[in-house]
Amino acid sequence: MLDFMANRLRGDDMADEPKVLTTAGVETFLDVGNPPVDLLRVQPGIPIDDAYEQVSILLSYIKHLVREGDMEDDHKLLGAADYLSALAKALMNDIEMAKNRLH
Repeated sequence: MLDFMANRLRGDDMADEPKVLTTAGVETFLDVGNPPVDLLRVQPGIPIDDAYEQVSILLSYIKHLVREGDMEDDHKLLGAADYLSALAKALMNDIEMAKNRLH
């Protein structure tokens, strides 16, 4: 029992704690130039729960932009929705890559 308590005080039981799943940081988006080069990349090490929350927020904004852009025939709103869609897709793909690394 004393060894267990000493290990806890030193932090040696870290292997017993579940590891926080984080983004892989490999998915890119927004191609620019000729030949195309990826301009932006998902950052590695973001907790998956936080990344999912951001995807949810992005998807609600995209939905709003598409509705408004369609009703008003506003191509700027639809273009903004397209950029945000690329960002949301990259983030979801990166989350899936991180989850697949566990298996």
